[in-house]
Amino acid sequence: MTPWEIHAIEVSNCNCAYGCPCQFNALPTYGTCEAAGGFRIDSGYYGDVSLAGLHAAFTVKWPGPIHEGNGEIQIIIDERATPEQRLAVEKIMSGQDTEDMATIFWVINAMTSTNHATVFKPISLEADMDARIGRIVVEDVFELEAEPIKNPVTGAEHRARIDIPGGFEFAIAEMASGTTSTKGIVELTNNEGTHAHICELHLNNSGMLPTNA
Repeated sequence: MTPWEIHAIEVSNCNCAYGCPCQFNALPTYGTCEAAGGFRIDSGYYGDVSLAGLHAAFTVKWPGPIHEGNGEIQIIIDERATPEQRLAVEKIMSGQDTEDMATIFWVINAMTSTNHATVFKPISLEADMDARIGRIVVEDVFELEAEPIKNPVTGAEHRARIDIPGGFEFAIAEMASGTTSTKGIVELTNNEGTHAHICELHLNNSGMLPTNA
């Protein structure tokens, strides 16, 4: 198993209600799961290949709850990546060189039966975790906007976060409202003003690392 590690910031949007039932081992709000997301690797490596500064993204959907499988996914990797970096990021995002159940990437891959060809494109990603603001643009694939949840009466920004000490994606995530429009092979149809989160990813082959690792 090739050792790897990434420290990144992620923006993700799914079609469920704010908070996302998955985070509580509950069924999806509308019975299905559709999501898009991306992350910026601030530091990281795969073996002796540096991954710092790269962006990556994905679109994924399931016909029912994730644990029932039969999902489809497309991985998008920063076109700036070298051939060695492209292979490294693809292996991490497809759950390879990872212990069973250790990361969100492993889980998604295990529950996916259709893996569309990875594409290499410019990825624009902005993320401010404290402000609950994020934006991802992948040309001809998807656009994602995240903003603070608003009080439906006053319009004031509402702040909530989820703390999962033993999770396989994040330790703490800020909740947001997200909207995604898709143009790519994986079509998302109900991601408007739905759950989004912005979080730090601190992951390696064995799972989630302490945030200060």
